[in-house]
Amino acid sequence: MDSLDEPLKLQERAIIGKRLASLRHQGLVPAVIHNHGQPSVHVAVGEREMQTVYQEAGKHHPLNLTVGDQKFLALIKDVHINPVKHRMQHVVFQAIKRDVAVEAEVPVHIEGEIPAEKIGLVVLHQLDAVEVEALPKDLPDEFVVDGAKLAELHDKITVADLIVPSGVTILTDPEHPLASVVETKAQISEEEEAEAEEGEVGEGEEAAEGEGTAAEQPESFEQQKEQQ
Repeated sequence: MDSLDEPLKLQERAIIGKRLASLRHQGLVPAVIHNHGQPSVHVAVGEREMQTVYQEAGKHHPLNLTVGDQKFLALIKDVHINPVKHRMQHVVFQAIKRDVAVEAEVPVHIEGEIPAEKIGLVVLHQLDAVEVEALPKDLPDEFVVDGAKLAELHDKITVADLIVPSGVTILTDPEHPLASVVETKAQISEEEEAEAEEGEVGEGEEAAEGEGTAAEQPESFEQQKEQQ
């Protein structure tokens, strides 16, 4: 990601509130830089450029920002997307320091073939990123885990299975599953039908046993007397 080391040039803006629509019509995305308790810096950036940067940097890769003569090292903390137009509405940057540990969201990718999928089982992906803490220089770009671990029903990969480099602390619960092999609705229905059939057979056998027991019971004194 050498391209991300190049400064991202932002322009300071005075436009706020409802007038931000005019910036978006110009192909710009309003953004803000939060800076360690100092006044936030309101900026704007080209939408296409910002989309490219976000796709590559996510919320884990430090960016070099320039706003006129000001320079910042920052992480993308939040991106607001218009749910209808699917376009960026607003970006929040968090200024960071090179010698201070920061929290970031690092993506997780399952690598290679997943045996469970090849035999028709369903793999439920439950977490695609984890929270970490590290110095900016130690933040990993991603975690990769071997898909071969997902082979049979109920197999799972958890956060604890990740290989964590030195200097990085995982903040997400280690027991949280990243992916697991689950039953399909069809399999669950088949199991329920099988259990129902077993239940019916069991009830039939119990009824038959009950009838046999009643037939084998000795006749009462009155019945014996009538027969005499």
